[in-house]
Amino acid sequence: MEEKYQRPNIKPISELSNYTSVVNEVKYSSRVYLTKNVHGSIVMIDMKELDETEKQIALYQFQLEMDKGERSILEEGTISSEDLRKELGI
Repeated sequence: MEEKYQRPNIKPISELSNYTSVVNEVKYSSRVYLTKNVHGSIVMIDMKELDETEKQIALYQFQLEMDKGERSILEEGTISSEDLRKELGI
């Protein structure tokens, strides 16, 4: 099923005077962008969507660190546990 393009929901921040109406427009994958003096200022986003987005970012950052560690091992190699103990003085 083809997903239909949804135009961004952009409103002036003054519309928050009718807060309930604006909040009711916020749904998963349907954010409300609020502008102040014609410039983007605030985004209202569904909490579930925010949680999922933050998890995806955390996973991406974790994967970057894992890739960095793997590259380090390939380029610089590893040391034995005995050598590590000596280096740490334990």
